[in-house]
Amino acid sequence: MYTFSYYFLLFFLYSFIGWIIEIADVLIEEKELTNRGFFIGPYVPIHGAGALTIILYTSQYKDNPLTVFLLAFIICSVLEYITSYLMEKLFNARWWDYSNFKFNLNGRICLRNSFLFGVLGLLLIYTINPFISNIIEIIPTKITIIISIILFILFIADIIVSFKITGKLKKTFNNMNIKKDNTTEIKEKVFKTLKENKRHLQIRVLKSFPNLNLRNKK
Repeated sequence: MYTFSYYFLLFFLYSFIGWIIEIADVLIEEKELTNRGFFIGPYVPIHGAGALTIILYTSQYKDNPLTVFLLAFIICSVLEYITSYLMEKLFNARWWDYSNFKFNLNGRICLRNSFLFGVLGLLLIYTINPFISNIIEIIPTKITIIISIILFILFIADIIVSFKITGKLKKTFNNMNIKKDNTTEIKEKVFKTLKENKRHLQIRVLKSFPNLNLRNKK
């Protein structure tokens, strides 16, 4: 139970850190403060999953920074590609699109981001994770377990609610019966419809992904 609690806390903390990085990235590029992420809570699980996978599969190669970099590069790229593909199939929407970046693969991943994943993997293994792990290990075992259980329950509840919200967003778009994909006009009409119906949580999800490409129901 403690092992599960330990790794779940790592997953949750890195998901939160990923959320902060996403917000900072948009703030720098778009000069706009945007609550990022598919979920309601302040976390982006794909970052937590990536960080945890890197920790589990690269720690044994700590003596070889190049191997750590390459594994982080590959692990995060594969994870991002699969996540993009699955979410597009689930919701008929491309949640991020790197088509305008050089050396991208189907717009789902790009060399720039994959390189940054490799760099972050080095920071994670050699600096960040040792520091965070030491802090978690200081916390009494019972408290660690209780905190992880509470966060796990909240996380599962968030998954259920967020998927319902996004399912309704998909339904709203499909009901509009628009014949074109990925246009500013589509997003404006969707925003208008959501505002008229006071769908604030759906609006938040839509705003969280400025490069969201809405697609018609096939």
